[in-house]
Amino acid sequence: MLGLIATMRIQDGKTAEFERVFLDLAAKVRANEPGNLTYQLTRSRAEPNTYKVLEIYSDEAAFKAHGASDHFKAAGPALGSVLAGRPDLEILDGIVGA
Repeated sequence: MLGLIATMRIQDGKTAEFERVFLDLAAKVRANEPGNLTYQLTRSRAEPNTYKVLEIYSDEAAFKAHGASDHFKAAGPALGSVLAGRPDLEILDGIVGA
């Protein structure tokens, strides 16, 4: 199992657009990626322009398939246009039996 936490900071006034694009992407991930176990968007209470995504994949192959998917690549430009910088990505190893 492999996890990822992506922290994204969004430009002022662009949070609604970000959420619209991301939620569309999330629906496509859930519908088309059987190796994706969790794809959950959260928003910081302390910093309203900061979002974190928790992603969990069954294995490394599923993680790589996500990044190579047409729906992920198609969402890139729209997401990039609202971000206030590069996302911070932390890749995590799942603990068996947890």
